[in-house]
Amino acid sequence: MSAEGVQKFRMPEDLPTPEPESPSIPRARQPYRFSTLCATVETPNADHKDQHGSSSVPIYQTATFKGVGGQYDYTRSGNPTRTHLEHHIAKISSAEHAFAVSSGMACLDIITRILKPGDELIAGDDIYGGTHRLLTYLRTHMGIKVHHVDTTDPETLVPHLSPKIAMVLLETPTNPLLKIVDIARISAMVKEKCPDAVIVVDNTMMSPYLQRPLEHGADIVYDSATKYLSGHHDLMAGIITCNRDDLAKQIAFMINSVGNALTPFDSFLLLRGVKTLAIRMDRQQSTAMLVAQLLSRLGFVTHYPGLPNHPGREIHERIADGYGAVLSFETGDKELSERIVGATRLWGISVSFGCVNSLISMPCVMSHASIDPATRAARGLPEDLIRLCVGIEDPADLIDDLQHALLAAGAITYAADDFIRLPNPISRAVEKLAFNESRTNASRPREDREWFVSAPGKVILFGEHAVVHGITAIAASVDLRCYGLTSPRHDNRLSLQLTDIGDYVHEWDLDDLPWDAVTPVLPGEHHADQLDQKLMEAIAVRALPAQSEMPKGAYSASVAFLYLYMTMAHGGERPSFNFAARSTLPIGAGLGSSASYSACIATALLLLHQRIKIPPLPAPTRPAGADDPGHLHMSHQGRRAIPPDTAEEVNRWAFVAEKVLHGNPSGVDNSVAVFGGALAYTRPGFGKKSGMEQIQGFKSLRFLLVDSRVPRDTKKLVAGVAMKKAEEPEVVNKIMDAIQAISDEARRALADPELPRPSLLDALSALIDENHAHLVSLGVSHPSLELIRSTTATDQFGLSTKLTGAGGGGCAVTLVPDDFSDASLQALVSALEGESFRTYTTSVGGSGLGILSPYNKEHESALATPPETPLEQDMPAVPSRRSAKDTFQAVELGSLSSWVEDLGRWMFV
Repeated sequence: MSAEGVQKFRMPEDLPTPEPESPSIPRARQPYRFSTLCATVETPNADHKDQHGSSSVPIYQTATFKGVGGQYDYTRSGNPTRTHLEHHIAKISSAEHAFAVSSGMACLDIITRILKPGDELIAGDDIYGGTHRLLTYLRTHMGIKVHHVDTTDPETLVPHLSPKIAMVLLETPTNPLLKIVDIARISAMVKEKCPDAVIVVDNTMMSPYLQRPLEHGADIVYDSATKYLSGHHDLMAGIITCNRDDLAKQIAFMINSVGNALTPFDSFLLLRGVKTLAIRMDRQQSTAMLVAQLLSRLGFVTHYPGLPNHPGREIHERIADGYGAVLSFETGDKELSERIVGATRLWGISVSFGCVNSLISMPCVMSHASIDPATRAARGLPEDLIRLCVGIEDPADLIDDLQHALLAAGAITYAADDFIRLPNPISRAVEKLAFNESRTNASRPREDREWFVSAPGKVILFGEHAVVHGITAIAASVDLRCYGLTSPRHDNRLSLQLTDIGDYVHEWDLDDLPWDAVTPVLPGEHHADQLDQKLMEAIAVRALPAQSEMPKGAYSASVAFLYLYMTMAHGGERPSFNFAARSTLPIGAGLGSSASYSACIATALLLLHQRIKIPPLPAPTRPAGADDPGHLHMSHQGRRAIPPDTAEEVNRWAFVAEKVLHGNPSGVDNSVAVFGGALAYTRPGFGKKSGMEQIQGFKSLRFLLVDSRVPRDTKKLVAGVAMKKAEEPEVVNKIMDAIQAISDEARRALADPELPRPSLLDALSALIDENHAHLVSLGVSHPSLELIRSTTATDQFGLSTKLTGAGGGGCAVTLVPDDFSDASLQALVSALEGESFRTYTTSVGGSGLGILSPYNKEHESALATPPETPLEQDMPAVPSRRSAKDTFQAVELGSLSSWVEDLGRWMFV
């Protein structure tokens, strides 16, 4: 159809024609056309006739009316200016009743108040973001169950049609993909199966000029009158129309009760705007057709009902009288779309539509940003989509401005006296959408397993404080671990239990999380170097209590957990589970407890979001046969069962969690927690080779860890060393060089497979004493640490001790030789604990990240919390299953490690 063809739609001939106010001539009148009806405002009845004969409806700018028993007493309940407006809107909408309220969303608020808890509602899956936000609130807080379906296919409604369906909410064309919904067919189908259901249609995209859903079976229609009915974006208003007296009575009661009726002045402005509705929309949709044809000809995927290939075009032409003035198109690249939008001059960058001025926007970052990215992707809403809302400017100027913007952005070029589209490589936006689409279409299997994970703490053996200034640090894992257990819930809730932090528990409804603030990192991609501050702020403000209301440490641990959970979510899937954490590490003693927690939540969430997989069981041993050489399976007791690429992915996400917890971590702690063993780390930016390197061949060493139980201020200690370096650079630089020599010696000794064990222990003992002496010179020790050191160095024990971590309290490490007797060790422990220190006997250099093998049969899944729906009687019978959750929480701390080991085979990096 040509652009001119849009204007040739014949308007209905059965619209009412008002009685003339002057004496009629003796011949039959033909019904007025729509544009005449728009421009002609009659008085609702004789009581409303202006005494002065004003040709424009006066503004009754008053809150109250004098007298008793009159038609009006209080403007909230009724106002003559609003009555004129409502009468006029009803006339052009084929409606018996019309109501004017403060906005389009106020319309939907009033309409949905018809619902009661337990009712169910069906809505489309391509709807305005504000509608989605209100429906989410009703589902979360009001007990209304909402089914989002593809309303372009009426059959998708059938599985949900039951006596509980109280309302069906439709929108056609949809915003912003311009999908077409068959109002007439769906209305008939719903009425047949659910006669009490109310059919509601958001008609904002079309206005009564182009579409009157009450004529096609709808019960209630509402418009955001801010858009086409007003036409100038100088007021906020909403219109509700219906033909049923019972519904009108409920709506009128609710508007009067809530008090959101439209003000007299805005009623006056809206009445004025409606007079030009037809003439404005004629110009707007004719230009929209030209713009859509241009974009389609250039090769952009263009969504506009007037294009011949638009899905559902024949349905639209059956129920509507024009194609509208909103269209959208895809560029294939989000960054390209942003450049196009930014390059326009005549097209104003703004949300909304229906104005005499043309507007341009990217829905996913503007009008539809309240729908979280995962849901947008699941519903097929492209992140690169550009929406155009055509105004009444000269078509030539609008097209010229758009062409120049496409040219400036690099989307098209000019050749052979015409504009042609530049070929684009497949964009990241399309790749993301395709990946999400495939994830959604190939539904993930329900996860019913309990995942048990663990990660070790760490000690800095050599190089504390000096590492900040570019000196190599030697770090190693300790055989004290953080454990994390996930238990399935399947009730759309997420919970976190931090046993070691006052047994703190927090629970979230997944729909209440701030999904509008998250930009997901899809599988195969890496998190950006910087944290997403928008998400961080949204979690802090909208998902957690104030930090002062939570136990120390629980706030940051909860933020890290939620940040990773939301950022990893993809494909519209949001697993519902409980995560419980416990640790045999002393919290806050400088032994990497936060890093081991970070590694645990990263692993658990990667597993639950199905971003990593556990390798299959290796082929078992089988004897040789006649035609088979057989196979030998050598068991390594789970060591190195987790492949390197999986470990690297976990480490990347654990580092993100550490950023949430600490701001700017070095990356040492989380790397040790994931990879185990020992590694050497050199901070970049000091003119030498930087990075982390695992120390191969590291031999496990026995250490006594002593928690001084003295709080330390790491930032203050680090700042103190920096100040000392600034004041005495020669002295401090000499100490730094000495510590670098210690790290180099230790690194060579630990990696030397031929160095005899006694020689290694003697060397390490001497290096420990030397390193600690330098740390004392830097001023970072503490009397409690010196007391620990002097106790272990007495003639009775003769052991070497140094502080580890920041110093200033915290923790000390004592090397325990292989030949040191258990009796002597127990005597040393008693002496230290007699001074109120806390001791931990452990080995250093053990395994890193661990995952309990899912192939174990001892423990299977059990729901952490029974789901609220379906009802118990609707649940299929399942055999009784054992769960690790309850025992995990109840087992004594001293028995936790042995109990965990007894659960079955563990897999390690």
